[in-house]
Amino acid sequence: MKTDFLLAIKQLHSDKNLDDEVIFHAVERGMAAAVKRRYELPGNVIVTIDRYDGGMEVWSEQEVVEIEEDIADPDLQIELERARTSDPSVHIGSTLRIKHDIENVGGRIEAQTAKQVVLQALREAEREAVFAKYSGEEGGIVSGDVQRVEPHQVIVELGDHTETVMPAQEQVRMERYRTGQRVKAIMVEVLRANKGPQIVISRARPEFVRRLFELEVPEITRGVVEIRGVAREAGHRTKIAVYSRQSGVDPVGSCIGMRAMRIQNIVNELHGERIDVIHWDPDPRRFVEHALSPAQILAVRIDPETNTAECAVPDMQLSLAIGREGQNARLAARLTGFRIDIKPQTVAERLQQEDRGPFAPQPELPIAAEPPPEPQPVRAEPRVEPQVAPPPPPPVEIAPAPTSTPVEKPEVVEEEPELEPALQAVEIAPAAQDDGQIRFGEDVLRREQEQQQQRDRRRRRPRYHESEEGLEDDPYSQYLEYEEEF
Repeated sequence: MKTDFLLAIKQLHSDKNLDDEVIFHAVERGMAAAVKRRYELPGNVIVTIDRYDGGMEVWSEQEVVEIEEDIADPDLQIELERARTSDPSVHIGSTLRIKHDIENVGGRIEAQTAKQVVLQALREAEREAVFAKYSGEEGGIVSGDVQRVEPHQVIVELGDHTETVMPAQEQVRMERYRTGQRVKAIMVEVLRANKGPQIVISRARPEFVRRLFELEVPEITRGVVEIRGVAREAGHRTKIAVYSRQSGVDPVGSCIGMRAMRIQNIVNELHGERIDVIHWDPDPRRFVEHALSPAQILAVRIDPETNTAECAVPDMQLSLAIGREGQNARLAARLTGFRIDIKPQTVAERLQQEDRGPFAPQPELPIAAEPPPEPQPVRAEPRVEPQVAPPPPPPVEIAPAPTSTPVEKPEVVEEEPELEPALQAVEIAPAAQDDGQIRFGEDVLRREQEQQQQRDRRRRRPRYHESEEGLEDDPYSQYLEYEEEF
């Protein structure tokens, strides 16, 4: 029986992932509650279990007071005279310990009481273990599976069956989560609650991007490259400023990696969020200039009293410097800590004439007029020249051919219908007239005229499918057309 009891303790140790002493203390509390309920022992009942053979000892404890009138709780206190009957060595203020020989804890009711107390003690022990494990891990990266998606939060279960909460304000608005999905997040805080510690995680904070860079870039882990600032609008764009502590190391190139492999892994984890890696510079003017990239900055003037940076950009790049809905300028202001005022190139001359104080641009950053824009390929349109009609050719006089015959005046022939000249053209003199030849000429002309008239009628007559849309051609009309042609 005692061996089975020890095996049950070991099984709880493997299932709950708790220390053996924690489990023994929980069982002792449950057994003490069952013994007190069964035997109604006075005082505070304590049960101890031997860790090797499983033997159990039951003790009761009571506080010793001088007289009976000093007793506030009869169950927990005892007067000095009665206490010395059990132990003559006790005195006022000491604790009387009495051992009880109990072999049988009790029946079904007592066993149920012990079970409830043990389970409650184990739950409290689990909560304390979880709180102790994660209380110092704020700011670290955790991975887990989405257990369920609720209207205002997402429950993510870590590898040790610990549940974490991702509230709506800590989620990326563009992301959609599904049950069973594997996600990474940053641990924000660990709170004590009635139902156990509540671990809050986030994917929308700038620190999440910082931790991802620390995981992907070995130079940042070794301390060669340092992240000086991160500004983020979750789901849209992030600007991160990096600095190299070692000469010869390109901080921007180290973060991007060969063929952009390092930063591509981070972009994939952020589901396509755009990341701008810029070089941090101790000169605030240069830092502001880098923060507003990819726009070209002509001049920067910083007012330390108002913490304002006034920037001049080419007129054609004003919208690029501001960004969509002011996003580029807003992120640059968060990254640099200045209030950035972006103006077009038309104010560059005024900036050049005014006194800039200690933040005057260095010779390498003169304020100059906008450089000529790069030639853009322009699609050449064909030039349409007005067409001039060629001059008419000069009239050519045709000299009459020399002949010995006298020139006769042409007779004026009256216009007749089109059919008559054709008939007259083939008319033969009566002396040489042949009936077969006359009939042949008339048949040819008449057949040609009939065919021409049929073609004209077909050309003027609308087709069946053209007059009524949506209907197919009439087969009978097609047949008549073919019959007329052949």
